[in-house]
Amino acid sequence: MARSIPAVMTAAGFDEPGGPEVLRTEQLDVPTPQAAQLLIEVAYAGVNRPDVIQRQGFYPPPPGASPIPGLEISGTVVAVGPDAPPEMLNRRVCALVTGGGYAQYCLAEAAHCLHVPDSLPMAEAAALPETLFTVWHNVFERGWAKDGETLLVHGGTSGIGTMAIMLAKAFNLTVITTCGSDAKCDAARGIGADLAINYKLQDFVDEVRGFTKGAGVNIVLDMVSGDYVARNIDCLAEDGRHVTIAVLGGPKAEINMAKVMMKRISLTGSTLRARPDDFKAMLADEIHMHAWPLIEGGDIRPVMDEVFPLADAAAAHARMEAGDHIGKIVLKVTE
Repeated sequence: MARSIPAVMTAAGFDEPGGPEVLRTEQLDVPTPQAAQLLIEVAYAGVNRPDVIQRQGFYPPPPGASPIPGLEISGTVVAVGPDAPPEMLNRRVCALVTGGGYAQYCLAEAAHCLHVPDSLPMAEAAALPETLFTVWHNVFERGWAKDGETLLVHGGTSGIGTMAIMLAKAFNLTVITTCGSDAKCDAARGIGADLAINYKLQDFVDEVRGFTKGAGVNIVLDMVSGDYVARNIDCLAEDGRHVTIAVLGGPKAEINMAKVMMKRISLTGSTLRARPDDFKAMLADEIHMHAWPLIEGGDIRPVMDEVFPLADAAAAHARMEAGDHIGKIVLKVTE
């Protein structure tokens, strides 16, 4: 039986870009699912770095996307569009969305949803889609990761970093990571990192060379960019792959192309939010086939940092910007 759906909902958004304090709750109309969309009553919403950058005014939503922040949610399907599978009504799902997650109700493409098993708490389910889709695509598809290879991932205790460590270890990779404190290094080792480097105290290039006995790593997952790119190239082995997913250290890099040629390095990168729906559906299918069994079986669980009420979205953003978190920050929207 379909649930009763109100006409209006509470959402967290902002009128003008700025600091975390610009976030506030508002009342908006509940959207109606079209075509193959689902309407999900949101239980929890993940907080991600792109949400912060959007709030700052540097990452506008793509055309047609909701202006409300929030790229991943968990909840229950309460209505289906005319082309969506009717059997999805009342299912517990988590979903990758292009926006709108910071709200009591959110639209999602049916093909971008993953079933939430009873064993997985909804708070943890909301912490999965953005990181899982990003890591799978960039490490295993763009980075061509294979058994026995070595991955260097920066920001090892971020949401992306923790997922990259766990997923890479599940597929028999050796993982090196960088973190900003000894405590974070301990946390990274606790979830499986083979080597955790405190980049404030150690030169990660020297540490990587020592650990790999000069061979270097096969893949770098880089969310820093800037002057890290040249140093990452120094860390890469022959035929290494450098995958950029964010530019927190600046969008421009100066590199020695002779090293790229001599090592036969592949430089690539991607963003996810603006990719076509068909691409995301294909990615969801691959994740469902290859990675989701690890979630369903309990082999991988997201590292959780803190849960904030939707009304405290500003505090959640402030925590993310402070950089003290380990794992995922999520918003509790409804029970």
